[in-house]
Amino acid sequence: MAAENDKSRLDDAARAGWLYFIAGHTQDEIAKMLQVSRASAQRLVSLCLAERLITFRLEHPIAACMELAARLKQRFDLVHCEVVPADPAAPQAVAGIAERCANLLDSTLRSETPVIVALGTGRAVRAAVERVTPIERPNHQIVSLVGNISADGSASFYDTVGRLADRTGARHYPMPLPFLMSSEDERNRMVRIEPIAKVKAVAARADLRLVGIGQMDQKAQVHVDGFVTRDELFEMMRLGAIGEITGWAYDAKGRLLKAGTNKRLTSIPPEVPAKTTTIGAAVGAAKVAAISAALSGGLINGLITDEATARAILER
Repeated sequence: MAAENDKSRLDDAARAGWLYFIAGHTQDEIAKMLQVSRASAQRLVSLCLAERLITFRLEHPIAACMELAARLKQRFDLVHCEVVPADPAAPQAVAGIAERCANLLDSTLRSETPVIVALGTGRAVRAAVERVTPIERPNHQIVSLVGNISADGSASFYDTVGRLADRTGARHYPMPLPFLMSSEDERNRMVRIEPIAKVKAVAARADLRLVGIGQMDQKAQVHVDGFVTRDELFEMMRLGAIGEITGWAYDAKGRLLKAGTNKRLTSIPPEVPAKTTTIGAAVGAAKVAAISAALSGGLINGLITDEATARAILER
């Protein structure tokens, strides 16, 4: 009974949201149409937003953001670049870039021709996948670039492949390996196992790679999320790591390190230089050095970021 009541309330919320945001009715008018009080109509509209039953996309290009995107594109010879307005109240919030990443995924997935989308992990990528418009595309393929099992055996909350497959009906290929193996020899054996080799072969044919970019400091996400230990993180920092993409650490010039956790990492390494359309999604002052290095080293050939981060990159 509770489930039925919840469904009925969401139905009412969706109806109220449509009447308010799409049809343009006032809350007083909606209250009369739905035969509820004005306060109830207001709560239903709020519920519609809270449950993401309706979403919005900014269609008007903002001149300052477009100018920053053009400068980044020219300086780093990018195939794709988008800059969104910064949120002064939440400079690390990923909502803005997630919306643009979702738009990119939507336009890619709308294709009737079969496409392969390869995904990294991270908050921005996960948030983007949650915003993708559901569409039935069983001929597409979604593949993971990263092993998503941490040292304690738990899966990453930010795994994205299965979620995007749910929203598209596409075939999906997770990377069912620990993020790190205990040794380089063990890593080399595991990635040659036939099912893993097949996942790597699918990823090699990807039409689009969408990846997060992480900084390598004491707040590094690979450490916060439990994929590397404090000692492993500090070792990589001593080796000169400035950032990471799908776990692969690189230095200030965008060169992949040949030591430390990189020797035991199961994730598919970035192309150097990127040939596949490889979009990095990241914001925040803490990530400026990592994003800049990834751009300079050719680890990515596309970027989605915000206005403040774009300015900081261009000022380096």
